[in-house]
Amino acid sequence: HDEIVHAVFTRLGGVSHSPYWALNVGSSVGDAPKAVEENCRLVCQAMSVSDTQVVTAWQVHGNSIGVVDARDWGRALPETDALITNGLEVNLILRFADCLPIFLYDPQRRVIGLGHAGWRGTAAKLASQMVSAMIDSFGCDPSNVLAGLGPAIGPCCYEVGRDVAQAIQPTLQNLQSAIQPCGDGHFSLDLWEANRQQLRDRGIRQIEIGRVCTACHADEFFSHRADRGNTGRFAALMGIRNSS
Repeated sequence: HDEIVHAVFTRLGGVSHSPYWALNVGSSVGDAPKAVEENCRLVCQAMSVSDTQVVTAWQVHGNSIGVVDARDWGRALPETDALITNGLEVNLILRFADCLPIFLYDPQRRVIGLGHAGWRGTAAKLASQMVSAMIDSFGCDPSNVLAGLGPAIGPCCYEVGRDVAQAIQPTLQNLQSAIQPCGDGHFSLDLWEANRQQLRDRGIRQIEIGRVCTACHADEFFSHRADRGNTGRFAALMGIRNSS
């Protein structure tokens, strides 16, 4: 779909110093503000979009959805973990370090959505709420929506406690495919599978999954778990081009 610009960035190619090397776009992790600003500019430059036509959010691991348009250029919506728009050149950017990037696109209605789901967002059914927002705000039909799930911490590295497993369990149709016991009351959690099930339950059929574990590849991606919390955030971007 040539009208869509979308990308998941690695941690490579920016200006930040260790432990945020190099393309950190997180402004709340302790990095120098000027470095973060330059990294955001580089992200936009790489995708040939204007860094003045960006909308972002202060992510809080919830399920709040922001419906935005060109009037929101330059804004960071408070307490928001997903953004939805049908606006041309409204470029959505969110930040990640193990959580799951969720990309949605309805080519019939020309509506996009970009979401950020860790275990809390998954338990709060963020992916499902994104589909609801697209239906309610723009009349989207889920059967037309295309979904992409980006790099995130994989079940190979994501061990959680019983409380997390129990919080996510009600959102799943097939528990065993997303949560597996691994001894001592701990479980491995597959964020890709849990969110795939939520999207399938809402009627989305075409779902592509980028099964790259950010913790296994902490040399390429920021990973909160692999870097023991002392790390940056990589960017995901999505927008609708103005082809006129």
